[in-house]
Amino acid sequence: MSTDRIQIFDTTLRDGEQVPGCKLNQAEKLTIARQLEALGVDVIEAGFPASSPGDFAAVRAIAAQTREATVCGLTRAVEHDIRTAAEALRGAARPRLHTGIGTSALHLNFKLHLTPDQALERAVAAVRLAKSFVEDVEFYAEDAGRTDNEYLARVCEAVLRAGATVLNIPDTTGYCLPQEYGAKIKYLADNVRGIEHATLSTHCHNDLGLATANSIAGVMNGARQIECTLNGVGERAGNTALEEVVMILRQHPYLGLDTGINARLLAETSALVSHLMCMPVQANKAIVGANAFAHSSGIHQDGIIKHRETYEIINPHDVGVADSSIVLTARSGRAALAYRLQKIGYDLEKPVLNAAYASFLQLADRQREVVNEDLHRLMEEVKVLV
Repeated sequence: MSTDRIQIFDTTLRDGEQVPGCKLNQAEKLTIARQLEALGVDVIEAGFPASSPGDFAAVRAIAAQTREATVCGLTRAVEHDIRTAAEALRGAARPRLHTGIGTSALHLNFKLHLTPDQALERAVAAVRLAKSFVEDVEFYAEDAGRTDNEYLARVCEAVLRAGATVLNIPDTTGYCLPQEYGAKIKYLADNVRGIEHATLSTHCHNDLGLATANSIAGVMNGARQIECTLNGVGERAGNTALEEVVMILRQHPYLGLDTGINARLLAETSALVSHLMCMPVQANKAIVGANAFAHSSGIHQDGIIKHRETYEIINPHDVGVADSSIVLTARSGRAALAYRLQKIGYDLEKPVLNAAYASFLQLADRQREVVNEDLHRLMEEVKVLV
């Protein structure tokens, strides 16, 4: 079965950095950009050059150091923005300008105060101007998730004629259900003339916890680029998490979709972004959370010890995690206790194990977790008892 390549567009340095308190300096942005290139992302959205002199300088520096990945700069459909971003990207080996405008009735009526035709004209003019600077132009239809499909198709067709190479269909407010978002992508794939010459892209937010599901629905219906961030950082409830979509596609090979990401660098890259952005990763976060490969239930621990795949669908090594973790709590059984004791040098016969387990449960009921130091002390007590 042939596998379609899904492009990974990482916007950690642009959309991700918009999180309050996550401001990065230029050196930190360069460090993350180097790691993203090593990770194998296809596109690094380096920033919004017209937003500040610091962002302009950071985008220019990232463009100068990056040789393999495409470097992208965001703009509004405003001439100053586009010219500024084009200047920031001048040193890039593979530059992309990312311009666009709101397309939903809400954005047209209450934010932009434009008619649908006026917005379409502005979109076309922005793409034409961007195209005069770079060959690779991505157009975003802001709030596409709540935009009428027929009008959205009209806008997409017009910007394609103007030279757009990528069509970004954002679920800006995280409103869509997966079947709705997938159907929207399919509608565009089926109804926009010239779509075969461009790449459809997903850009989903997590306001209802559906960003990853919507992105997967998008690529299953024809999108071939996913816009995402490490750890799902981003405005409000965040963006699609890069590590999640990468591993979903890899764990479901029958979909015929995969990325070029070196998944063994996921844990390392997640930790770097978390550290530099001062944004802790929740323990139960999929793929990169501290508990993603930790087991404390006795039933689960027994299964993992016997055969890892009973309770783990991903080998931790595949995402750069050293090993699964057997966490000893009051819910742990004899198998887990014997396993951990063996790891630290105690190979017990059944009668001794039973005595140790009785003492272990008393200890585990008094504290949240039993660690190796506790086990050494426990074994000293058990030796006296037996």
